[in-house]
Amino acid sequence: MAALKMVGIPKCIIFENTHTVFAVTSTMTNLGQPAGRRPSKLTAALQNAVIRVHTFLYRSSNGAIGGRIANSPVLLLTTKGRRSGKDRTVPLLYLTDGNNLVLVASNGGAVKHPTWWLNLQATPEAWIQIKGLRRRVKAEQASAAEKQRLWPELTAMYPGYKRYQEITDRDIPVVILHSA
Repeated sequence: MAALKMVGIPKCIIFENTHTVFAVTSTMTNLGQPAGRRPSKLTAALQNAVIRVHTFLYRSSNGAIGGRIANSPVLLLTTKGRRSGKDRTVPLLYLTDGNNLVLVASNGGAVKHPTWWLNLQATPEAWIQIKGLRRRVKAEQASAAEKQRLWPELTAMYPGYKRYQEITDRDIPVVILHSA
C-alpha cells in the first residue's frame, strides 16, 4: 500500500493514496467568519449521491427501506427549486406535533442553511411522502416560543441536533409543516 500524503488546505485536510481520496472538513473559523461546518466539494458530492440513493430506495419501497434513521422517522420533502424551478426531493427526519410535522434545518451544523429550507422560504408550498402516502403541505418557521417548546423533543428524538447548534453561529431554524 502506498504511503498516505497529507495536504493542508484552509479548512480542509485531504489524505490521498493511489486509490482513494478522503476529505475532512473543519469547523474552525478565521476571525470575522461565522462558525460552522464547511463541507468540501467531495463531501457535498458524496452527500448528494447518498440523498439520491436514499430517495430512490424510500420511494421504491414506500418507506420500508430508509423510512427510519437513528430510530427516528423519515419523510421525503419535495420543494420547488428557488432558482431552477425544478422539483427537489430530500429525505429528512421529522417529529409529529399534533396535526403538524416538524423539521430541523440543521444542515449538519454547517455555516449555511440547507437548500431545502431556502427553497421553502421562496415557495412555502411543498409535497411530503411518509411511507406510501403523499400530501401537500405549507411550511413556516417556528416562532421563538414554538422552537423553545419543540427543541427538547427534537433533541430527544435525534441528539445530534444539539451538537449541530453548538458548532454553528447560525440559529438553526425549526420548520413546521401544516396540511395545505
